[in-house]
Order: sequence, then structure tokens, then C-alpha cells
Amino acid sequence: MSYFKKVLIANRGEIARRIIRTCHKLGIPTVAVYSEADAESPHVSEATEAVCIGPAQAKLSYLHIENIIQAAKDMKADAIHPGYGFLSENPTFAHRCKQENIVFIGPSAETMSIMGSKLEARNQMLKAGVKVVPGSEKSIESVEEAIIIADGLGYPLMLKASAGGGGIGMQLVQNQEELVKAFEGTKKKALSFFNDGTMFLEKWISKPRHIEVQIAADSFGNMIHLFERECSIQRRNQKVVEEGPSPFLNETLRAELFEAAIRGAKQIGYTNLGTMEFIFDEQQNFYFLEMNTRLQVEHPVTEQLTGLDLVELQLQIAAQEKLAVKQHEINKTGHAIECRLYAEDPVTFFPSPGVISKLVLPEKDVRLDFGIADGSVVSPFYDPMIGKIITHGETRQAAIANMRRVLEEMNIEGIKTNLPLLKQIMEDSRFNRGDYTTEFLASKKS
Repeated sequence: MSYFKKVLIANRGEIARRIIRTCHKLGIPTVAVYSEADAESPHVSEATEAVCIGPAQAKLSYLHIENIIQAAKDMKADAIHPGYGFLSENPTFAHRCKQENIVFIGPSAETMSIMGSKLEARNQMLKAGVKVVPGSEKSIESVEEAIIIADGLGYPLMLKASAGGGGIGMQLVQNQEELVKAFEGTKKKALSFFNDGTMFLEKWISKPRHIEVQIAADSFGNMIHLFERECSIQRRNQKVVEEGPSPFLNETLRAELFEAAIRGAKQIGYTNLGTMEFIFDEQQNFYFLEMNTRLQVEHPVTEQLTGLDLVELQLQIAAQEKLAVKQHEINKTGHAIECRLYAEDPVTFFPSPGVISKLVLPEKDVRLDFGIADGSVVSPFYDPMIGKIITHGETRQAAIANMRRVLEEMNIEGIKTNLPLLKQIMEDSRFNRGDYTTEFLASKKS
């Protein structure tokens, strides 16, 4: 079904290619936008049409709202898909789309504003009866105020930027001295990245597990969950490996988690696709962490489990259609794992831009969402993630074995990647037992 006449994709790389794939499957023409650095990128040639929106720097191209809006008007696109990252959770962008009568394929600007503030999101979840991590109830204006609140909560604590994301604007503090040292620097970073220096404190959950629930909701009051994804393999609060179902949950806990996720999403009147993220302690208590009001990098895990096309669901909802699938009709099959491939030095983790001189990718029993091809230039201007590797199996061990094989068969030359780290994770006995937390990679170093 062609839900729109033409969709502009306000993103790049593997993200743009992923959305183009579904649009073309549905017979919807696409417009790729690109910076001067991305003129030869695969997503540019794969779209129906393409338009340059500025220089290499993201703030002058992919983050330049007016350039993107103008491109949509010039190309006569009636909808914009923001992808994930860049402007995907920017309420100003969603509002500008609405002003120009261009459909923003995502939630409303109002919803994004609420959930874009971690403090406001906490308050909304409390109203819904969803547990949140114990912490400060309002913004902290000064280091003196932070000290008083911290003494009441007890250390260790997480100092957080309310507008933070992707691990930016977060700092673990073990005592008052560390809090004093971290406060101004973390606030300054939040102002720099998010133009919002609002800070708050939360209790540190030791040895946590990070598990999220995929939500889909239409404008007619229909809301469903699409099961969970475990995202606890992280480096500096950035996800590296995701899987589903979680090896940590039993069916009782899983049902409680889904119910809480739906309740929380309904509290804010959420529509389109989003992810309710939770953190679990060692006693299996879980707390709301944040909501991502967009499609997630790890959405292929859910697609492999359910057979659903999540981008198609987004298009359907944005076109004011009812969800075509009901909760009882959704089943999950087997187990899926996703590894994120980064162009970075596997030792220092510094980005490794350059030219892909050789690219060998396996084709059997694997899904590859990649933004590169032979000869592609990995730019220093953008996120170093160059692709995602997704395997599926009847059992978790089958999915892991499949991933091991795929990683061994893969060869990328010309740049450094984190491929050696991904191989180590798949071989690790703790990962194979499903016995890991968000501290897994940090503990591997020691």
C-alpha cells in the first residue's frame, strides 16, 4: 500500500537505506538528502531522487532543519521520515513539518518534548504508577543543592542531564568530592550538546540489566507491545550488542514489564513507534529509565522475532490508518541477536575514518543493515557506526553460533573496526550463559 506520494528521509547511511527499502517495497517514491561528504554514499543512489542539503558538518546539513524542510517542499514530498539519530527526537523539527503540512513520521512534537526531558518523563511515569529509580524530584540548580539532595539519597549516584541521550551528560559519582568535581563539567557538556543544562540525580543501580519494550500505537487508541530486547552489552552507556528475548526474564516478570510499558506509554498519549526502556537490579526489581520516541537502531531484533516490518507500521500509523495487527496476533519465534559494527580502533575505541578498500560480507542466514559498500568513504564527520549484523536461530545458542560464523566470514579492510571485540563477546562464557550486566565490557578489561 502506498501510504504517501513521496517520502523524504532526513538521515543517511544504513538508516536511510533501511527506510528506503520498505518505502520501495510499498511502492512509495523516496527522496534521499545528503551532505557534500556523502555524495557517493549508497543511500543516495538507492533513493528515487536525491538532493544535497549542505556541507559535510552535520549542523550545516543533516541537523539543519530549514534546509531539510526546503528540500521536502522543492521535491514535493508529503512526508518526512527522520530515521534515528539526528533530528528524529527534535520537537522543533516535528513542529516545522506540521506548519508546512508535511507529515512527520513519528510522534507529536508535544510528546517528544515531554519524553525528551528525563525529569518530566519520570514525573509522567509516577503518575501512571510505573516505578522510577529513586532520585531528585526536580531540577538541581547548584552544586550546593546537589550536595544536600545527594546526602538524602545516599551514594553512589548518577548525575544526569535531563535532556541527555546516548550516554552523554551522565556521570557516576561515588562521594561528595566526585559530585562537586563532576557537577559543573557535566552541566556544561549538557548545555553544549543539548542547549539545556537541567541536571538531576538518581540512585546508582549496581550490576544493572537494561531491557526495553517496543511499543506501537495508532491514533485510534490501539496500542500493542512487540516484546522486549535486552541491551545490557554496552560501552560507556552506548549499546554494542542487543538480543531478544532477554535471557534474564521469566514469563511472570515479562508480563509485568509489558503491562508497565503499555501503562506508561498510554499516560502520555503516545502514537507511532517508541521504546520504553527499563533498568533491572539484582533482585529483579525494574524501574523506568527513559523513552525513545523513535525507531531504535536495534529494531531488526524485533523484526526477526515477529516477522513484522516496523517501518511499515510507522508509515501506516503516520498515514492515520489503524494498526493492522492486534496483540493476540503477534507471535515471537526463536531468538535474534544484533551486533553493532563501528569504524573504530578496537583498543583505543577512537573513530577510524577512511576508505573501505575491501569488503567481504557473508550472505547466508544473516541480515546485514549496512551503510557502506566497496570503496565507500567512512567520514570523520558522523557517528562511527557503519552497520548492523543480525542473526536468528531457533534457540539462543543457535543464534549465537550463527553470529560467530558470520563474524568469522566477514572481512573489512582499509579501516579499523570493532570486529575483534564482537568476536570476543560471542565467545565469552558469561555471555553464552546469559549471565551479564551493563558492566560486562568494563569488567572484561580488568
